[in-house]
Amino acid sequence: MNQYPLWKNLLVLVVVVSAIVLALPNLFGNVPAVMVSPAVGEATTEWLEESLETVRAAGIDQVDGKLVAGKAQLRFAELDDQTLARDALGRAFGNRAVIAPNLVSSSPDWLTLTDPMYLGLDLRGGVHFLMQVDMDAAIEKAYATLEQDVRVLLRDERIRFRSVSRESDQVTVVLRNAEDRDSAVAEIRRQHPQIELTEPGDSADTFSLGFTELALEEERTSALEKNISTLRNRVNQLGVAEPVIQRQGDDRIVVQLPGVQDTTQAKIVLGATATLEYRLVYGDAADWLAAEESGRIPAAAKLYQQRDGHGAILLNRRVIVSGDEIKSASSGIDSQSGSPAVFVNLNGTGANRMQRVTAENVGEPMAVVYKESNYDRIVEDDGTIRHEPRISEEVINVATIQDVLSHRFQTTGLASDEARHLSLLISAGSLSAPVYIIEERTVGPSLGKENIARGFTACIVGLLLVMGFMLWYYRFFGLLANLALAVNIVMVVAVLSLIQATLTLPGIAGVVLTVGMAVDANVLIFERIREELRRGSPVQQAIHAGYDRAVGTIADANITTLIAALVLFAFGTGAIQGFAVTLSIGIATSMFTAIIGTRALVNLRYGGRRVKTIAI
Repeated sequence: MNQYPLWKNLLVLVVVVSAIVLALPNLFGNVPAVMVSPAVGEATTEWLEESLETVRAAGIDQVDGKLVAGKAQLRFAELDDQTLARDALGRAFGNRAVIAPNLVSSSPDWLTLTDPMYLGLDLRGGVHFLMQVDMDAAIEKAYATLEQDVRVLLRDERIRFRSVSRESDQVTVVLRNAEDRDSAVAEIRRQHPQIELTEPGDSADTFSLGFTELALEEERTSALEKNISTLRNRVNQLGVAEPVIQRQGDDRIVVQLPGVQDTTQAKIVLGATATLEYRLVYGDAADWLAAEESGRIPAAAKLYQQRDGHGAILLNRRVIVSGDEIKSASSGIDSQSGSPAVFVNLNGTGANRMQRVTAENVGEPMAVVYKESNYDRIVEDDGTIRHEPRISEEVINVATIQDVLSHRFQTTGLASDEARHLSLLISAGSLSAPVYIIEERTVGPSLGKENIARGFTACIVGLLLVMGFMLWYYRFFGLLANLALAVNIVMVVAVLSLIQATLTLPGIAGVVLTVGMAVDANVLIFERIREELRRGSPVQQAIHAGYDRAVGTIADANITTLIAALVLFAFGTGAIQGFAVTLSIGIATSMFTAIIGTRALVNLRYGGRRVKTIAI
């Protein structure tokens, strides 16, 4: 009686050993590192040696490096060395390399199954941003796209029209006659079912169209979700481990970047909306000068200023390719001129359009527009703060189309830092709507260390008090419960490392709570065994009944707590989710260690023997 089959004992042993192996990397922790990757291609041994020599020349002796996934990984002993090395590498490599600070595991090579747990903002330090999404700009962009789509649709369907113009929250289309109007309405309804058409008044050749309320709400939601995805990509470019990027309300995004020291660079990368547009040049120099002096600009053109004081220029309103069609980009050096360049890769749609337009316009000039959105922070007299949008557009390059362009080409006319910055933003994707920071908080590393120390102390004190009580009150069975409790904590750490969850201060609170809940199950089992012994039941029968009859009560209590934890995770944010994750994992592991683990130990000690008394 009270004996596990061999497979069950082996299962418990495998689970415990696996948990220890998975949790071991946390003993080694993380070390600061810098990832150095070439702007084009993959890192080689020579690249790694050049990186190490650059760092050592900056006065950093404690550094080692290796090649990881096509990048040179340089590891340092101190956080200050990481910052110094990043600056030195940036000066030495310029736009030849992408340099990203990071934290990497210091575990030995044979221990690579998991990485150490990520530490949250409250433990590691970093920055917290609350970002406002400019929904008015998102709707403005949607209407501008609608205006252009309608114009292209009418041309493609060979429907004659007098004008397509945007007025506030609607696009007005003027056709040549009522017959053309009916054809246009039918085609627009077919291809744009989300559009709401307004019937004309007295004019039979005019109609207006705009988005339905449902379509506007979908545009806002889409802009918010796309911005979250883009911000995640941009944060990955910064090399931040386990950032928190999540929606707050209908038009705000919370961004938490643990371990970030350069908050200025983080703000620039997160909020920037720089992108490129490629347009055909309209007219010649005489037309440009006349338009600038008179202010009369042709309907099919738009007036821009050229960089470096080269004067105004007219460009075609129709965009050939914009940032939405750019799949990837990297900065480098133009082999012919030696100037900074951005190497652009287009997606299929953009490549087809670029190929068609350039094939039709070989020998004609094409311009590259650098477009950037920023927000000016304005403090009113009454102390309120508002953010005024400021969009800057300038032509950085005008070149004659020498040949048909397709998927890949390069753009020059940028400074080296602009080329690197622009390639990063394009690679990460352009924001669907501008964002600006309305709240910023910085958590220092010293505060994070203090939180870790206090949380660790709370865990140790709670663990020692619980273990002391269990050993004093339940004797040998208390010792078994303490062993199960230690294994339970190891299993929690192992699972957190395996799923690469972020440990926060509330997460530590969840671990402390788990310590108490884990012994609750053992208390129920042990008290049931004592009750059976007081009734005069034999020892083996009392042990069997204690475990079997307490399991239902333990399961009910833990399942209700698990449901509460899942609700916290589903509806909570940030720190609340961290607490829910550790609590949920702790509940699952404590069920295993308290019921299966301790019974395996009890069976090994007392199972299959004649026992008259037990130390409980």
